[in-house]
Amino acid sequence: MQYEKFERLMREKGVKAAEVSRQTGVTTQALSAWKKGDYTPKADKIQKIADYFGVPVGYFYEDADPDYYFNEDTQRLADEMATKPGLRVLFDASRDLSEDSLKMFAQMIETFKKTNPDG
Repeated sequence: MQYEKFERLMREKGVKAAEVSRQTGVTTQALSAWKKGDYTPKADKIQKIADYFGVPVGYFYEDADPDYYFNEDTQRLADEMATKPGLRVLFDASRDLSEDSLKMFAQMIETFKKTNPDG
């Protein structure tokens, strides 16, 4: 996880670490140690920070710059694949399929969703 991404979010929102600490409950000592590289925040703390800034938690774990994504839908899909192994398996399995096979597979999924609304 990169502290630089946290700094970027603070700059964009115009807040200081003390305000983030106050709003999230993540101590300023933890944020300072993270900045120095002495500490990596646990998942629950990263979740609180991500929620505060309104970004997906995957933002802190990925090396890609957030500007890489073309739109919010692409960002959402990438985040879902990063956090849901089943989606990643489906995506990986579909990479080598022909366009016709992809359409058929998509129709199968839509049919499954209609007949099994609760998953």
